[in-house]
Amino acid sequence: MHSRLVLASEVETRHLAKAMLPHLKPGDCLLLEGPVGAGKSAFARALIQQQMAQDGTVEDVPSPTFTLVQNYETSRGPFCHADLYRLSDSTELIELDFPDVFESAICLIEWPARLGSLKPERHLLVTLDIRAEPEMRNITLRTFGQGWEWVQELEAATQFPTNVA
Repeated sequence: MHSRLVLASEVETRHLAKAMLPHLKPGDCLLLEGPVGAGKSAFARALIQQQMAQDGTVEDVPSPTFTLVQNYETSRGPFCHADLYRLSDSTELIELDFPDVFESAICLIEWPARLGSLKPERHLLVTLDIRAEPEMRNITLRTFGQGWEWVQELEAATQFPTNVA
C-alpha cells in the first residue's frame, strides 16, 4: 500500500507528524529516503518534538549527521533517530546496536539504503522529494509488512492534496 501527499511547508510537515504520532509504537521503523535537503531531518524532528510536547518537555532535536544516532526517552517509548549518510559499510551498524534497536524503539532512519541486509522486513518507507516550488515536498508513504493499516486513514485525516505532479 502506498499514499502520496504534497506538503507546502514545514508547518504541514509538523501537521503530518502530529497525525502519524498516535499510531507509532516501539518496534515501528520509518525509513526516510530522499535527496539532501528534502526534509528527512525536519520530518524526524517534527515527530520527536511532537512527542516531547505531549510529554511536557522541550529539547533540541539536532540532525544526527555527525553523531550518527540520537536517542530520546519518551512516554511512548524510546525514539532512535539515525542518519546513516556517513557510513561506508552496513557492518558498522552492529556497533550502533542495529538491528536490536528495531524491536525496542520507534526508529527514524535517514539514508536507509546504508542498512543493506539489516533493513527490517516490516517498515514504513517515507520518500521525500523536492518540488520546484519553494518549501514544497512530495511525500510517498509505502508500507512493508503488517500493522500499517492506519496509513490509509492518514490521507483522509490530513488536508493535503494527494495529487503528485
